[in-house]
Amino acid sequence: MDASPQAIGNWPNQGRSIRAALLGVGVLVSAWAGFLIALARSPRLRRGLSGYAAAAVLAPLLTLVLALLRAQLTLTTDVLAFLAAVIAVGLLGGLGPALFEVVAGLLLLTFYFTPPTQRLSIAAGDSAAALSLFAVVAVIMSLLTSQAAHHGGPAARPSAEADRMRTTLLAALSHDLRAPLAGAKAAVSGLRSPHVQLTAADHEDLLATADESLDLLTHLVTSLLDMNRLQAGALPVSPRPAGLPEIIARSLDSLGAPGRAVITGIPSDLPPVMADPVIMERVIANVIANALRYSPGGSPPRLTAGTRRGRIELRVADHGPGVPEADWDRIFLPFQRLDGAGTTAGVGLGLTVSRGLTEAMRGTLEPEGTPDGGLTMVISVPAAPAPGQASHSTGS
Repeated sequence: MDASPQAIGNWPNQGRSIRAALLGVGVLVSAWAGFLIALARSPRLRRGLSGYAAAAVLAPLLTLVLALLRAQLTLTTDVLAFLAAVIAVGLLGGLGPALFEVVAGLLLLTFYFTPPTQRLSIAAGDSAAALSLFAVVAVIMSLLTSQAAHHGGPAARPSAEADRMRTTLLAALSHDLRAPLAGAKAAVSGLRSPHVQLTAADHEDLLATADESLDLLTHLVTSLLDMNRLQAGALPVSPRPAGLPEIIARSLDSLGAPGRAVITGIPSDLPPVMADPVIMERVIANVIANALRYSPGGSPPRLTAGTRRGRIELRVADHGPGVPEADWDRIFLPFQRLDGAGTTAGVGLGLTVSRGLTEAMRGTLEPEGTPDGGLTMVISVPAAPAPGQASHSTGS
């Protein structure tokens, strides 16, 4: 042992170093203990960490498996495999881990499975279309799983309610996304196939199918984003005097040929509405699209407007199967499709978003029965003040 005066003189300094080290270890242990306690008490934190861990493991593992089977698989199969991984991670961890898996999957697909390989570039247009479709659909899946988790409520809510929301979400996905996904996949696979000789007309048909399918998926993404912004109170709304006939005309034009079949009855002297024209246009288009979906052939919906107590009321009436009054509140819940309400596409977001957008403009959206059978949706928004009233209000 070194007992020299120099060594003995350094003992106090060494003691301080040891105490500092022990203090640091104690702080680190306390921090980890606090984190583990918070983790044990926070199901949401546990769920998020589990999701990120699953994403970090699943992405490289899936890449390795697909690389080993490279000779037997196509890019379409690789895309579907990563899409399944996004769904699994989203159901396990929520929106953040699912989006992490989307980005990881897009990068890995581009780098390892898209010519030229081992580069973050894409040479072929059909490969770019396939990866674009993957990105759109994967983001949709991420948002849908996030919506399911949000509407599942707090952790104290019974698990049966969360199970019901997951079952409803998965049913909506399997029922309503099947057609556009199958159409887009078939179109992209046909464009990529080296064994099929396609004419120029064939190319146009396949591109039109892919375009229509992506439009449907884009509409779903837009609806989901609107729901998120409405719930967060972050949707910008700018009500101002606007002519309702012009808004209605644009709404019908956006629906194409079916919109032109709608019967309209708009008074020529109808006063302007106090609304955001762009949002009002979307609300009317959504409500009319819903009426068209359930209208029998030869009986198009009827759209009428009028004034009542300083407000403008717009009625969209169909002669479809109708909805029992006891179920009127249910049609505004997300992902709700009433039994016997039809088999056409849509995941039950149109009326949910439309009511939220209408209320953001200080309006209402309510159902009522159609006299000859069917359902009528009533959109009520404030009428714009007359010029004299507006000046008087400003002056006061």
